[in-house]
Amino acid sequence: MKICYIAPAESAHTVRWVKYFADKGHEVHLISFTPFGVGKIDNVNLHVLKVFLREIRLISYPTSLVSSVIQIRWLLRKINPDILHTHYILNYGFLGSLSNFHPLVVTAWGSDVLISPKKSRLLKQFVEFSIKRADLITCDGENLKARLAELGADLPKIHLIYFGIDIHKFCPGQKDEKLIKKLAILDSPVIVSLRSLEPIYDIDSLVNAVPLVLKEVPKAIFLIAGAGSQEAKLRELAKSLGVDNNLRFVGFIPNDELPRYLRLADVYVSTSLSDAGIAVSTAEAMCSGLPVVITDFGDNGKWVEDGVDGFLVPLRNPEALASRILDLLSNKERRIRFGQAGRQIIDDRMNLEIEMQKMEMLYEQLIRRFQK
Repeated sequence: MKICYIAPAESAHTVRWVKYFADKGHEVHLISFTPFGVGKIDNVNLHVLKVFLREIRLISYPTSLVSSVIQIRWLLRKINPDILHTHYILNYGFLGSLSNFHPLVVTAWGSDVLISPKKSRLLKQFVEFSIKRADLITCDGENLKARLAELGADLPKIHLIYFGIDIHKFCPGQKDEKLIKKLAILDSPVIVSLRSLEPIYDIDSLVNAVPLVLKEVPKAIFLIAGAGSQEAKLRELAKSLGVDNNLRFVGFIPNDELPRYLRLADVYVSTSLSDAGIAVSTAEAMCSGLPVVITDFGDNGKWVEDGVDGFLVPLRNPEALASRILDLLSNKERRIRFGQAGRQIIDDRMNLEIEMQKMEMLYEQLIRRFQK
């Protein structure tokens, strides 16, 4: 097949998809506003759109919207793909829907349908337009599927396809001694968070939980990965609480480096206020054999059974979060049991190879339908 994607090239999610199908021998093209964040990917033809603005806001800058659509239509005529697949309904899905190309697959990522349409009527109209133009829609959560239906999507068009985890890459393994020294962790128990430093991920609650954990386990170290607009605020909060020596703000970690960091940790936490299906970072942690403490939101309860293979905590509740972290730090047997159960869950339900095989079959079926 000749597959063309319109998606953010800097995202690990995009890289996971395009690399899989390129490695399978399909001809893969990617149209994006940005280059890859990891350098060149073999056998993936990247086409970076030329725009006049560093940051694209299609609503605010209609000139960029028109320019982007013209470039995309020209590229599609040149590439002549068998299928067009857009990821993230705003902005990429909307651009794909304006291309008039079919068959068109649209993948919702979460906030593009759960949050953005509630911000303004115009954003909602953008999403509804993109959904109606799609020949097939994929998402990774039941709550996302229900929201898509509310926005006008035909249920038979919607398919659950998870982003998938490479179970060979994310797996339990030896701790990296060089990384331990670099981060000055030594023999401390380690709690890791991989969510971006943005308001929607509520890292504030994690930082506020730190002093409560340190009362019982004063040597605990918290690795806070990710970048975002809240970093300075979070660092200041940690300093005001007197816990900054126990936090390590390690910044954005490339996906290929994540296994090294996850193998250092004893507990994974996610304080997100919104998720579609289970977050990929949570799934990667589970696949790595880590016990997880995550917020009870969306589909999380469909992946983690509270007290059986992980812990669910209420939103914005540092006390509950600290209590569950301490529970795991004080109980090695439970950490191991939760970690083993979590890895099995991801192997059974979110294996990258299986999910991409499902997607490949959907591509083939859709192409055949349009060739008739």
